[in-house]
Amino acid sequence: MADRVAACSWSSGKDSCLALYRVMQNGYRIAYIFNFISHEYGRVSFHGTKSDLVQLQSEALGIPLIQKETTKDTYEDVFRKTLQELKRMNINQIIRGDIYLQDLQKWVENICNSEGFKVISPLWGESTPRLLNNFVNLGFKAIVTSIQADKLDESWLGRTIDKNFIKDLQTIKDVDICGEKGEYHTFVYDGPIFNKRINIKKTKKLLINNFWFLDIQEYSFEKKERRWV
Repeated sequence: MADRVAACSWSSGKDSCLALYRVMQNGYRIAYIFNFISHEYGRVSFHGTKSDLVQLQSEALGIPLIQKETTKDTYEDVFRKTLQELKRMNINQIIRGDIYLQDLQKWVENICNSEGFKVISPLWGESTPRLLNNFVNLGFKAIVTSIQADKLDESWLGRTIDKNFIKDLQTIKDVDICGEKGEYHTFVYDGPIFNKRINIKKTKKLLINNFWFLDIQEYSFEKKERRWV
């Protein structure tokens, strides 16, 4: 059914992944995931994920990827052109992993509505501890790939999102458990909707402009038995 076809805004991290999972569980067919890469670095802005790793996620999910380069000045224009491209393919709704940032939600909805798109935000307004526990309990696997150095120290970089991570993070003041204000970002490498697992082999920690980034330098791709939940 046309009203159950959508594209998912894909950051490479846990929130967009959980949003994707939930709408798939509700019967949506995701025709594409779409992703924006920094023109300067060839990586997802703030997450620090290389473009080719996002391409591997697309293959692991079995969902085609639309990936575009942007700069700070061209982001809105590229976003609009991507929506227009999707519209030509008879897609008029997108999935996003926003949780509670109202200014961001309003900005996205204004652009999408002006292009004739509906925004579906399945995580919106939910408790962030509940969301992160749900992500872990479902069997998704993610690693911390960037952190604000003034919010969290270097030791958090490269940690796996699991029960111990949640327990430890809850002791840190002024840090949202889901990193909704950009305190940290993640890369999802496995989960119940992944046909393949991305095995991370070698990483390097980098400090750039008061942000710690995990540079994933070596990795492998492992086919696995599909485990649909």
